[in-house]
Amino acid sequence: MTFINYLKDRLLILLGWAVLSLLLIGMVWLTPDLHGFWDNLSYLLILQLFLVFLFFTVDYYRRKKWYQSFDPVDDTQLQQFIEAATSNEERVVQEYVNQQVRQHHLLTEQLLSSQKDQKDYLDSWIHEIKVPLAAVDLILNSIEFDIPDDKFFLLQNELQQIDEYVEQILYYSRSDEFVNDYLIQEYSLKKIIQPIIRSQANYFIQKNLQLTLAEEDANVLTDAKWIEFIFRQLLSNAIKYTPDHGKITIEITTKSGGVELRLKDSGIGIPPEDLGRIFDKGFTGENGRKAQQHSTGLGLYLAKTLAEKLGVGLTAQSTMDVGTTMTLFFPRLDYYHEER
Repeated sequence: MTFINYLKDRLLILLGWAVLSLLLIGMVWLTPDLHGFWDNLSYLLILQLFLVFLFFTVDYYRRKKWYQSFDPVDDTQLQQFIEAATSNEERVVQEYVNQQVRQHHLLTEQLLSSQKDQKDYLDSWIHEIKVPLAAVDLILNSIEFDIPDDKFFLLQNELQQIDEYVEQILYYSRSDEFVNDYLIQEYSLKKIIQPIIRSQANYFIQKNLQLTLAEEDANVLTDAKWIEFIFRQLLSNAIKYTPDHGKITIEITTKSGGVELRLKDSGIGIPPEDLGRIFDKGFTGENGRKAQQHSTGLGLYLAKTLAEKLGVGLTAQSTMDVGTTMTLFFPRLDYYHEER
């Protein structure tokens, strides 16, 4: 609180002093024997005004520490207790504020505990559901020749889609604990993305998509597991929104500032009004609402979030009815390239 605001809060006191001063002036004016007292009265009023402001100044600086304890300088207002009270009035306010702080701490602990329980249950469910999914996959492979090919591929696609959704949930639950679950090493980009491409082979075959993989390769410092997940989300979207007999191109380019991994498709493209929001959490856009397989709005959000935590740039360019290009940029690490 500034001194001016402090005075504004005490305007009633100043008004009371002004009223009393006017009464004193009126009394002197009505008393005949005191007409010669005007000079002394003016000195008295000036002295009173000086003493009033001196009192306010001393009182303000006495309370300044108390006022500063309430200044919103950061986000810790409900994290720390107030201990600067010097008067009974301030102690009443202080006790009320501290009670709110204690209540806030209690509610925060309860919320964190509840979130931890939910996360533990979610992690347990994810690992438990993988067992029946693997069993269903084995059963499906065992009856491959007993059912029509179209039904077999349909079941296989649906099973793979379920598995990808489970992976999304797993990585979403782990995203807050990223710092405890990553290992930066040197990896070949091709060795990271090729297993992901092979896992999507059924979709390429069923939609007659042409895949072009660049001959170039590059080594980057990153975490392979997280990059695999990010690339899987990008490739899955490219396949989903590329019509039959379309084309998907993967390029790896080494530049002075780092390495670019570009994934191009000849799909339906992203509307200009949606392009700036595709990485927002839960955003599905026009394409997500029209697609046969409805989008969850989490894939690109997770890809962007994890890429930023890895220090990798993820950008998108798109033209309607022409295609979309998703670019992963791995910046060069100077200390890594220094001559030893």
